[in-house]
Amino acid sequence: MNFQQGLSGLNATSKSLEVTGNNIANAGTFGAKAGRAEFADLYANALGTTSNNNIGIGVQVETVTQQFSQGTILSTSNMMDVAINGNGFFQLEDANGELVYSRNGQFQVDREGYIVTSSGQRLQGYQADELGTIETGVRSDLQLSLSGVKPHVTDQIDMALNLDSRSSVTLPIGGGIDFDDPKTYNNATSVEVFDPQGKPVSVSYYFQKADRDLWNVFATVGDVPLNGSAATPQPLLTGLNFDAGGLNPKVGTAPLAKFTLPDIPASNQNGLIQGIEVDFTQMTQFGAAFSVTEVSQNGYAPGQFTGLSIEDDGIVTARYTNGLTQPAGQLELATFRNPQGLKSLGGNAWISTMQAGDPVTGTPGSGTLGAVQSGALEESNVDLTGELVNLMTSQRLYQANAQTIKTQDSVLQTLVSMR
Repeated sequence: MNFQQGLSGLNATSKSLEVTGNNIANAGTFGAKAGRAEFADLYANALGTTSNNNIGIGVQVETVTQQFSQGTILSTSNMMDVAINGNGFFQLEDANGELVYSRNGQFQVDREGYIVTSSGQRLQGYQADELGTIETGVRSDLQLSLSGVKPHVTDQIDMALNLDSRSSVTLPIGGGIDFDDPKTYNNATSVEVFDPQGKPVSVSYYFQKADRDLWNVFATVGDVPLNGSAATPQPLLTGLNFDAGGLNPKVGTAPLAKFTLPDIPASNQNGLIQGIEVDFTQMTQFGAAFSVTEVSQNGYAPGQFTGLSIEDDGIVTARYTNGLTQPAGQLELATFRNPQGLKSLGGNAWISTMQAGDPVTGTPGSGTLGAVQSGALEESNVDLTGELVNLMTSQRLYQANAQTIKTQDSVLQTLVSMR
């Protein structure tokens, strides 16, 4: 009697139970993927025979494959948690310099500013320079600058505003302007700029209507005019006018262009803020109240790192105490032609193999790569209901194979007992 079929069935079913048990054990593991036992039948063929009457000798576990379907995205309160929605793997470098791949996005920042996993593997991506420019194409360990950002002196001011065409002329009979007398100008506004040490300096602009549809623009720092002297301040712009529709500002007959402010005394009185370029080309003159609709300048004070966020395209945005936010880097994901060919290392990580193919890398959302979501994690794709059904099915299969052996044994016992 041949007990091979029953024994192979017991062994294969036992392996299937192990796979099911492992799936159930990892149902709560973020980024884990369910495994599936795949079976193959066994035949013993004699050489030279052409008979089709061969009886199989049982079953074997051909392989255990992992199922890389999408897991449920779970929102968390930790912005360092990142989930991939779609294809792709995070790229991590371990202590030995080996590149591994994972779907588990539970990250943190270590003492050196590197974005790492709980086991110390460093997240890979594109680093940004001090000004936030991302150096795409050069993969490295993502590291945040924990020392903060240096101050940046202002060298550009953009302002859009409307001058009320209904305003009365305020130019004194003798000319000039008295900054302490609001009757000598129509409107005023200010812009805060930053000196080379990152200290703020307030620049005030005064708009004086000199004649019908004709304006002068003055500027001061404190009580000091930027053009002329305290006794005889001079305008930055003279003869500012507009077309019939209140658009296209001009100085005289020439279109208004960007202009450079005179040197501004720095806050420490030992330096100057030089070369600030001002753009007033969006200025209008409508029959509406004076209003500043946009003002911006590119300087800022020094700031310390306070936190970060990760955008859908993988850009890591750092936040600083001075209110500045700028890119610190960008994640790089990888995908494979055959993900089931990856070799599992444990710890929610895989390594590349010949069967998986070469990794195809890129930024999240590009090509076939999925987007990333900050403050979220991908749950295991294990279907507990299905796994519990698999347990019952495997139990019945195990009992049936055991019954095969029992029946074979009973038949053999009957044969041995014959006289």
